[in-house]
Amino acid sequence: MKVGFIGFGEVASTLARGLLDKGVEVYTCVDGRSPRTKKIADKIGVNLTKSYLELVKVSDIVISAAIPSQAINVAREVGKQYKGIYVDINNVSPSTVGEIQTLLGNKKMVDAAIIGSIRKKGLKAHIIASGVYAELFARLNDYGMNITVIGNEVGQASSIKILRSSYTKGVSALLLESLYSAYKMGIDDQVLKYIAETECPEFSESATSRIISSPFHAKRRSEEMDEVVKLISENIDPLISKATAEFFRSLSRKMDKLDERPRNIKEIFHLLDKMNKD
Repeated sequence: MKVGFIGFGEVASTLARGLLDKGVEVYTCVDGRSPRTKKIADKIGVNLTKSYLELVKVSDIVISAAIPSQAINVAREVGKQYKGIYVDINNVSPSTVGEIQTLLGNKKMVDAAIIGSIRKKGLKAHIIASGVYAELFARLNDYGMNITVIGNEVGQASSIKILRSSYTKGVSALLLESLYSAYKMGIDDQVLKYIAETECPEFSESATSRIISSPFHAKRRSEEMDEVVKLISENIDPLISKATAEFFRSLSRKMDKLDERPRNIKEIFHLLDKMNKD
């Protein structure tokens, strides 16, 4: 089995590491990517190609895990060249998935979405998939993945993922805003404690994880929220989703030089203090 990843951020690199351990041949292209990405690819030991076109020629399954704003461009670049299974795992709206499917023509496309934390669960992170060829993608379960086929229509998986993102990212934004305000008042630990008492015993751990990851992934999350807005706008006015998108856009501008994930919540608050003073 040969699997190629387009994009090599946290999702792709985590899945790649797990698949390599299971004996899968894994490929990616890091041409034009950051030194950090190239270092990760070298450390993991994936096979490197000189271009995405070369990548798709050697892969049985191609997984597109680029940032949402590049999902269509990637499909446009490789669509006509690829004959295997093309899996779009980007956090994009069903309408964007539809555009990608049009670019691919009659190619074997699968709509997929990660449910939960790829960082915590690695290769075992739950992935839902839809489309006529989703069962072929699910053969990677034989190599340790955790893929559930939910239907035959492309767009079903992305709809679920997008609407789930509306909730999870909205909560993350609200938590960060509320606790940063509490930090300025010297009561952030107490506020988190009593929110957790209201919610559940495990809430503090999940809240901390969400807040710590927010600045590091702010740009991606703002783009994901733009996709949320696109979907919800088809039915209602997405007031909260629009505000969440702008929150992460603002956070991204403040944290544009952040190269590593913060170690704890206090570190984020200290960084915000510094950015706000500058």
